[in-house]
Formats: sequence, structure tokens, C-alpha cells
Amino acid sequence: MNSFYQEIAKQHQDLLILPKKKLIHHFIDELFSVLFSNTSKSFGDVTIIQDKFKELELLFNELVLDFTPKNDKSQQQTKFFFDALPSLYKQTLNDAKTILAKDPAAKSLEEVLYTYPGFFAIAIYRFSHQIWQQDLKLLARTISEYAHSKTSIEIHPGAVIGNDFAIDHGTGIVIGETVIIGNNVQIYQGVTLGALSVKKGEASVKRHPTIEDNVIIYANSTILGGQTTVGRDSIIGGNVWLTYTIPSNSVVYHKNEIKIKDNNPFPEPIFYSI
Repeated sequence: MNSFYQEIAKQHQDLLILPKKKLIHHFIDELFSVLFSNTSKSFGDVTIIQDKFKELELLFNELVLDFTPKNDKSQQQTKFFFDALPSLYKQTLNDAKTILAKDPAAKSLEEVLYTYPGFFAIAIYRFSHQIWQQDLKLLARTISEYAHSKTSIEIHPGAVIGNDFAIDHGTGIVIGETVIIGNNVQIYQGVTLGALSVKKGEASVKRHPTIEDNVIIYANSTILGGQTTVGRDSIIGGNVWLTYTIPSNSVVYHKNEIKIKDNNPFPEPIFYSI
């Protein structure tokens, strides 16, 4: 066992010492709460909000130092992120309004902000994507995986997603690192936007599909490949497997056949296409 203990000790010597994940989760929960959760009357006081953001800036700066301990520009990284927040807030709030407009089950904006896992996943994606762009990639991945653990929706922070994005239900959605999604796109549960190849040597190339504007992708469809594009204004039906480009205004659907039995022990099958 001594050799095993030495191996573990060496691992801790060699690897970057990272903060406990609960500190990152606390930052995200506090940020989301201040921006989107109307859970305290005190949040209606501008002074309280200013103090909250000062606390959040301190928390974020500590995280930057934890993930890049030799970085002498942590204050600059913090400023970049918080300068981007007003735009991220507006974009994410518009996502919530889009979900409200598209989902008949949504009765109010408060319901979307407070209860919808799809909205939470989108909001955390917006934050983590900004952090990814600031080249704090491990921190961005840790934040995105927090949303994954809470919602079963996996959105890689490197993906590029346009405005007015809507996720309905959401469980089981996977959106890969090099996915590009346009504006006004709606995705249902179980959708995978993934790679045709998972070769490590292709890590730097576009491996995941492009979804253009005004597309709807229904439940459990799989769209794969970096050269695959779904043209604007298209509809992808449920359970579709797609590995090639389709033009704008396309409708792609999975064809089911139903066989009706009768009392004949050797019946001729009757097929109905739906």
C-alpha cells in the first residue's frame, strides 16, 4: 500500500489544486438568484443589489485565482465578466420570454424563471460561454457541468448559440463543443447535437452540426457531424437520425409502420404509414 499512497501523493503534487466545487456552485446560485429569482423584497433596493454584486465580484476573483494561480490579471478577468453581464442578462431574459411565448404550459414569466430546467441550463450556458471566451476553460467546464448535474441538460460552453433560444422539457439534451445554433431555435428533450467521429486528433476541427435560424427539433432526434447543417425554417421530427445537410424549409420525419393482426394464423400484413 505504501507505493499506492506515494502515487496518490505525487498526483496531488503534480496537478493543479482546485477549489471545492461547492464554492463554484455557490457563486452560480447567488448570481442566478440575484438576476432571475424574485425571492426577496430586498432585491428591489438598488443599494442591496450593488452590495450583492460587490460580493459576487470578490467570489469570482477568488475563483479566477484558484483556476489560474499564476495569473496576475485576475482583476481584469473579473471586470471582463461583469462588464459582459448586462448584455448576458438581457439575452437570457429574452430566452425566458421566448420559452413563455412558445410553451402553452407556461403561464407566466415567473414560472419560467423559477421552475424551468431548460431556462436554468440556458442561463448557465450563457455565463459559462462568456467565461470560456475569456480562456478560463476549466472554470467554464466546471460551471456547465453544474447545470448538467441539476437539469440533465448538457450544453458545452464552447458552443455558439444565438438569441431567443428555447428548450422545452430538456431532459437528455446534449449540445457539443463546436455546435453553432442560430436565432429563434427550439429544441425538445432527448436531442443530441453531436459528432460523427470522436477521434482525439480531430479535437481542433468542427465536429458538431450547425443549426440555422427558426428551426424546431423535436424529441429524441440525433444530428451529427461538423459538416451537417440544418437549413433555416426547417422542422426535424421526433426520433430522426441525421448525418447530412438539409436545405432551408425542410421537414424531416421518422416514418412508422403499423401492422394490424387478424385471426388468420398466416395473415398478410397490412401496413399503415404515419
